[in-house]
Amino acid sequence: MMSFTIFPAIDLRGGKCVRLLQGDYNKETVYGDSPFAVAESFVKEGADWIHMVDLDGAKDGVRVNHQHVLKVAKELKVKVQVGGGIRTEKDVYEYLENGISRVILGSSAVSNRSFVEKMLAEYGGRIAIGIDAKNGYVSTEGWLNTSEVKAVDLGKELAKSGAETFIFTDIATDGMLSGPNVKAIVEMAKATGKTVIASGGVSSIDDLKKLKQYEQDGVKGAIVGKALYTKKFSLRDAIHEVNGL
Repeated sequence: MMSFTIFPAIDLRGGKCVRLLQGDYNKETVYGDSPFAVAESFVKEGADWIHMVDLDGAKDGVRVNHQHVLKVAKELKVKVQVGGGIRTEKDVYEYLENGISRVILGSSAVSNRSFVEKMLAEYGGRIAIGIDAKNGYVSTEGWLNTSEVKAVDLGKELAKSGAETFIFTDIATDGMLSGPNVKAIVEMAKATGKTVIASGGVSSIDDLKKLKQYEQDGVKGAIVGKALYTKKFSLRDAIHEVNGL
């Protein structure tokens, strides 16, 4: 039986572990000066994976906090998926060659489709596609713009190009602790026929249990950020209750 994966999130800005409210760089809370120490605490609580995002990288279009990401992958027994500022084949290669398990391509899925398709052809399942949506349409460039592209349409097209894993964020719910947009997440999983990791809005273990009910449809995991940092629940309890481990 596949267990539902809970991905604790570490968002990096200026070398610190932070959270933004709905992607707004002016609404930042710092939760730790050492991303490594935060990652280590998640591993102690049973994390199999850690989801890391280079926020400076996402904004600037180049990798900025990659040393912190690589340190976690190299020194801790945990799989790392990373997004933010990954725009070239060299970026992808350097991460995957240095212990990162999965690289997330986001904005480039819309702005540079041929690059994304090339990376899927080259690295297959080690590439995840991050789709951020607002009212069903894809948002790009750190959520500053909304495109004309429907999220499910982009998902379907990229599934045809070899994408196996999608990380789906409903921007309206992100950082709001309002519960995930289950309907949109399940719709993405069914439309693509692939694995979808839910991101945004998880505020309780019940939210995770609700998502796990759609495991058969392809909803295989969820990224949890703010709820862990604000102590709504612990990662250990979530893993235990959701997967009965």
